[in-house]
Amino acid sequence: MFVGTWNVGGKSPHHGLNLSDWLRSPAPADIYVLGFQEIVPLNAGNVLGAEDNGPAAQWLSLIRQALNSNPSDLELAQRYDIATEARTPSSPQLEHQASVKPRISFSDLLSMEDEIGKEDFVTLLNSNSSLYEEGLANPTCLSDNPRQQRFCLAASKQMVGLFLCVWVRADLYQHISNLKVSCVGRGIMGYLGNKGSISISMTLHQTTFCFVCTHLTSGEKEGDEIRRNSDVAEILKRTKFSHSLRGFKEPPPPQTIFDHDKIIWLGDLNYRLAAGCADTYELLKKNDWQTLLEKDQLRLEQRAGRVFKGWEEGRIYFAPTYKYLTDSDDYVVQTSKSKEKRRNPAWCDRILWKGEGLKQMWYSRGESRFSDHRPVYSLFSVQVNLAKNPNYNARSCPPTLSGKSALTSACVAKVQAEELLLIPRVQSCLNTTSRF
Repeated sequence: MFVGTWNVGGKSPHHGLNLSDWLRSPAPADIYVLGFQEIVPLNAGNVLGAEDNGPAAQWLSLIRQALNSNPSDLELAQRYDIATEARTPSSPQLEHQASVKPRISFSDLLSMEDEIGKEDFVTLLNSNSSLYEEGLANPTCLSDNPRQQRFCLAASKQMVGLFLCVWVRADLYQHISNLKVSCVGRGIMGYLGNKGSISISMTLHQTTFCFVCTHLTSGEKEGDEIRRNSDVAEILKRTKFSHSLRGFKEPPPPQTIFDHDKIIWLGDLNYRLAAGCADTYELLKKNDWQTLLEKDQLRLEQRAGRVFKGWEEGRIYFAPTYKYLTDSDDYVVQTSKSKEKRRNPAWCDRILWKGEGLKQMWYSRGESRFSDHRPVYSLFSVQVNLAKNPNYNARSCPPTLSGKSALTSACVAKVQAEELLLIPRVQSCLNTTSRF
């Protein structure tokens, strides 16, 4: 399983952007879990207004090009139009909500954050903005003959600048069930979606997975790490996957993050370095990553038991992923003369996991200069419990894969599909509420 995360700095991808550096894998992957942050600028219109799905469609197109042989641009446009029409809300009320413009400015909301209570703030949001929906993410192949492609897009979901998509190998596609999505906003007043999480829950054969893509509170002032810890706690508390229990055999599908067998947490966690700028700059010149990592806030907070207790992260042998000058290999701290812009380099972009049967094989970063962050990726070997159905046919899989199985490239098939889950943004993010 390949897991990747990238903060793209509010920039839409250009047509020629090559994702092969980020998506390269030391071994063939069967599942791709790809999370993005800031696929749109985090301005007032995008935070409070109707969601801009255009960049998400562009990223899906580029990912598909990197994973599969590509249909023509015309075919892609036709598929996107079909998906958009299929997901357009039929209710006049929802259609109206999607087009409503906020009646209060973003700056006004910021100024009110410290002046009004949470109950009044929620009421204000209800009357002034369209929000987000906890989504159902059913896998759908739009192609008439999906087995002409290698990968299927099992699910995708956007919340403001956050975007998470899961691609699976073709012959695994039919064995995925119970796909659900849950969003948690952690922006202004702890509810808006400029910060927060998207979580996708799914079952592969008899094994449950949860993928949590997050963008946590920014800032490198003392005490900002406590706010990030709070974000993690609230995301764990408020993420809920609603399932109808009708028709389900025991055990029921997972309803919380910790109910899953295997959990991957990825994203821009925004933890910085607990070090002075001068000290950091000297270590940076020496490429002394291990000494810098001793001051990494995430590791310090985790060792103290204040966040991600019981979660695991691989050894980091790569340089800090933030903050770079755009289209440059230089960190801002190395070039800027302005104190306001001298952000200390940090490993903001991380991948953690929890659960048995997950073995990390690779943890690295890409070198794309597209944004002020470098993309990060990891490769996992994953054990799954195969279906107990006596009529189950493992197709071309080796006969030894009858109980617990590591996903390997031995079961390859040629299928792809893509789906845009263009779900209207409504109230659910207000309601949705380790080993070290």
